[in-house]
Amino acid sequence: MAPLKKQVLLSTALIGAAVAVAVLLYLNRPPAQIAEPVYKPLSVDVAVATKETVRVEVQAQGTVSALRETSIMAEVSGRIIETADNFLVGGFVAEGDVLLRIDPRDYQTELLRAQASVESAESNLAQERGRAEVAQREWEKLPSGSQRSPEARDLYLRKPQLDQAEAQQLAAMADLNTARDRLERTIIKAPYNAVIRAKQSDLGQFVTAGSKLAEVFAVDQAEVRLPIPQSKLDYLVLPGVEGYTEEQTIDLYTDVSGEVKHWPATLHRTEGVFDDRSRVLYTVARIDDPYALEHPEREPLRLGTFVNANIQGRAYEDIVVLPRHILRAGNNLWVVDENSILRNRQVTILRTGSDEVFVTAGLDEGEQVSLTAVDASLNGSEVRINQSTPSDLLRRKPVTELPAEPAVDSDATAAVVP
Repeated sequence: MAPLKKQVLLSTALIGAAVAVAVLLYLNRPPAQIAEPVYKPLSVDVAVATKETVRVEVQAQGTVSALRETSIMAEVSGRIIETADNFLVGGFVAEGDVLLRIDPRDYQTELLRAQASVESAESNLAQERGRAEVAQREWEKLPSGSQRSPEARDLYLRKPQLDQAEAQQLAAMADLNTARDRLERTIIKAPYNAVIRAKQSDLGQFVTAGSKLAEVFAVDQAEVRLPIPQSKLDYLVLPGVEGYTEEQTIDLYTDVSGEVKHWPATLHRTEGVFDDRSRVLYTVARIDDPYALEHPEREPLRLGTFVNANIQGRAYEDIVVLPRHILRAGNNLWVVDENSILRNRQVTILRTGSDEVFVTAGLDEGEQVSLTAVDASLNGSEVRINQSTPSDLLRRKPVTELPAEPAVDSDATAAVVP
């Protein structure tokens, strides 16, 4: 029993000591101090709305194609006896250059025969004219009463024979022209400044009339079909049936060996009908000297190259251009009012470009638009402006890299960069 009593007394003493310490601490506690919370305004960058007149830029993509492409056919039969040194796939040929020659011996013989026929017909005609002249003199010596009908007179004066001789001369001349033309057709020449795309004939081959010899395409000019969706047509000044009456320059660009290259082009026409599948209208741009034959300092733009195009559209007034990333769902922007309070503002958008938005209504001149991403819960909060920049100085720089969208052939899917 004695150990149990000792444990109870010890426990009681410890609890009493703990209570005493707690009471002592409570009585000596420091007085409570209520501190006011310190609010630090959110720091944001803003763009000062500046209204300006801008031209909406429409972007499109397409493939460079030939303006003219010709399949050269043989017009006469024979064996190819000569070909030009540059009669090769990819070879450049100038207008009038001889590409190949067909054995001309048979056609030279035809020409000689035609020339002999012409000389024979001319001799026959000269004889008939002499006979007619003699007959005329004899007719004039006949008594007046012996002269008969006009038909008999014409027959006596050999007019039918003279007409026949003249007709034979004309036929001989026609045969001579045909023989001369057939001989000239043994020489195959380039129809214009061109590149040989493919060839289906070569030295020693026998070809018949209508055989395909080669395929060439013009290098003086090239074209690009650019698809424009219906939603973007209002931004462009489209031509009438006569095409673009004023020259409209556009910028074509693509990646060449890791570097973005640019080429000037002009809008030439629209195709006039919507594509049945993609519901786009194709406008056609034309490029002068795509292979840089006249401007060797330029990069050549070869056929089949997939290019991007920036097309300048019509001008719009009183537009505020802002970076696209600050536009929130529902066409909302954060606007900082004159009291530095953050306000949610819904605006009207003309067009959303690849990295710009064009605000037509909802912003006044000089209003400050937040460029900093802000949580929706901070609506009505006070902010501190860190940096202020006029919106017209935020316009994007000239294109130095390709768009992020994957390149898709316009002829296949009529893809358009928004």
